[in-house]
Amino acid sequence: MKAVVLSDWGGVENFAIQDIAKPTIKPDEVLVNVKAFGVNPADFKTRTGVTPYSKNYSHPIVLGWDMAGEVVDVGNAVTDFTVGDAVYGMVNFPNPGNAYAEYVAAPAAHLALKPTILSFEEAAAAPLAVLTAWQALTEHGHLKAGDKVLIQAASGGVGHLGVQLAKALGAYVIGTASGKNESFVRSLGADEFIDYTQNKVEELVSNVDLVFDTAGIDTIFASAKVLKPAGRLISIAYGDMEKVLAVRPDIHAERILVHTSGDDLRIINRLIDDGKVKITVSEVLPASQIADAHQKLESRRTTGKIVLTF
Repeated sequence: MKAVVLSDWGGVENFAIQDIAKPTIKPDEVLVNVKAFGVNPADFKTRTGVTPYSKNYSHPIVLGWDMAGEVVDVGNAVTDFTVGDAVYGMVNFPNPGNAYAEYVAAPAAHLALKPTILSFEEAAAAPLAVLTAWQALTEHGHLKAGDKVLIQAASGGVGHLGVQLAKALGAYVIGTASGKNESFVRSLGADEFIDYTQNKVEELVSNVDLVFDTAGIDTIFASAKVLKPAGRLISIAYGDMEKVLAVRPDIHAERILVHTSGDDLRIINRLIDDGKVKITVSEVLPASQIADAHQKLESRRTTGKIVLTF
């Protein structure tokens, strides 16, 4: 099979498409013929060797976790899927998922049936981002209907899903992004929009129940300032919460790491099927353009998600 292989830590010049052996499956796994795979910031960070989970790899490696495709073989312990099922998921995160390939051996527990409303490309764009947003808002943020929620970087791959999920759960949502993305963020359902390039969020927003900060060090302290006492700050991009709590000791603040969950995807599927969550794919590229995809991600100026196909 064809796969995008990384020969060493570092730049995109270390990528090459190669023919490698098709994976075999364990009893609890299925073999998926990948129709599309998604890329995420975690991918390029892992490529450079800077993430804590980079140590889980030895070169040459196949990166990637997000994929969608068709089941072509089923382990003898698998009962949830059959050959021919269209599935999607985030495979093995943060351990090697090997999703940049034509075939992936995936634990059945990491997958869900692809919503029929989504194309394979849209489904491949979703798992890591939508699971991150869902777990941030529910498992960690304890969002409830009526909460006032601020989503930092609301037009990004994770942020645009956070806006939709928060609205679906009954929150009042404020989204930040650059002015050129205002119409997009409002189309997602945001009740208020703030152009962070022209305004200081902390001067316009206060008394927030929950901040989901997908941006990082440039926004984290402003995020803390807008919270009400006992408010909750959930970040995926900044980890030194001791510094944050030194400024706002009266709030809850944590950095989270998404975990794989087919069960969570099945819950999210209902929201997708009901039209409450839409996946925005900014670009579909051939796998041969993986270097371009990573460079666009590293610019941090993408809207929605980038997906690739063989």
